[in-house]
Amino acid sequence: MPFSSLGLAPALAQAAAGLGFSAPTPIQTEAVPAVLARRDLLASARTGSGKTAAYALPLLQRWLDSAGIGPRRTRALVLVPTRELAAQVGEVLRSLAQALPRRPKLVVAFGGVSINPQLMALRGGADVVVATPGRLLDLVEHNGLRLDALELLVLDEADRLLDLGFADELARVLGLLPAKRQNLLFSATVPPAVEAMAQRLLRDPVRIDVPTPEGDPTAPVVQQRAFAVDEKRRTQLLRQLMKNEGWKPVLVFVATQYAAERLANKLHQGEVYATAFHGGMSQGARQATLDEFKAGRWDVLVTTDLAARGIHIEGLPVVVNFDLPRSAVDHVHRIGRTARAGQNGLAVSFVTAASLAHWRLIEKRQGLSLPLETVEGFEPTETPPPPAPGNGGVKGKRPSKKDKLRALAAKP
Repeated sequence: MPFSSLGLAPALAQAAAGLGFSAPTPIQTEAVPAVLARRDLLASARTGSGKTAAYALPLLQRWLDSAGIGPRRTRALVLVPTRELAAQVGEVLRSLAQALPRRPKLVVAFGGVSINPQLMALRGGADVVVATPGRLLDLVEHNGLRLDALELLVLDEADRLLDLGFADELARVLGLLPAKRQNLLFSATVPPAVEAMAQRLLRDPVRIDVPTPEGDPTAPVVQQRAFAVDEKRRTQLLRQLMKNEGWKPVLVFVATQYAAERLANKLHQGEVYATAFHGGMSQGARQATLDEFKAGRWDVLVTTDLAARGIHIEGLPVVVNFDLPRSAVDHVHRIGRTARAGQNGLAVSFVTAASLAHWRLIEKRQGLSLPLETVEGFEPTETPPPPAPGNGGVKGKRPSKKDKLRALAAKP
């Protein structure tokens, strides 16, 4: 099925092919016509399935159909949870708009940098704004942006936008928007908080759920492997596996900013080109590091869950959970950094004796059953600790304080 059959202009269909889409992905096939028909939408699909283009293409088509009608006012807003995702969405929109006979004025805004250049960019208005909630509110308070003419709202990574720290800002943003508008919610997962928000926000929505087709030989595959290892030998094992398996480049997830710096330094001392990437770095340093990794300067990027969402790295073959993720949902987003844009990938998890119970829970939630592999010379010797009372700190079915706050924020 060609992109032109979805109701897109030839220029946009050609631009989509320029981004590497030879044909619409399943999420694009279902979402584009629904958005062009001005229906509200709740869409769920795995990471790397083309969700950004699924709303960017019809957004630009709608702008193209109305370009030149009336004064320039912000008619489309894309809200995202992180700076990196804001930059990525802006890059996709600009790339798609290159082929248009007229290009919309696009402004990308996020915190962590000076607000003044963003205020300057908004002079004279903007057709499309991509922003994080906090910085969007700052721009409104500085009288740099008006949203009273908004026609289309996109919430990308909707589950993360309901996280603690975002819920209040999101509620304030929604209060600034006109009641009559089209709403699109996109997410890799749809937890109860997103369901509750969809029921409150969407009007007669089209629901799209695109799981990975089982048995489809053309569908990208994330192969998963798990290695049993003693906690203190994980760094050595990582180096050994990179050497033996030829892994390069590698995205390695750890639990904290300190752990990211520490592991990157250890690997670098062992003559592995590794660097850290986390929220404690300035925005400029983060962008420079990410660009260097994409360009091949670094073989290993050691990161926190900051990089689990909203970051697209072309041709990333391997993701390693050096520290296991906090929840099964975070596991989905981490491994979704590989096997993108139609390419296969490998996700590896290191399982220590202390994290074995947590790993079993992740397996259960994800429907996995992986054998715990061992590498010669790295056979584990540690024994699991005695079970902790309650759920042992593992995020399970019992709602945490954060869960309760999210549920509260989702209520009308």
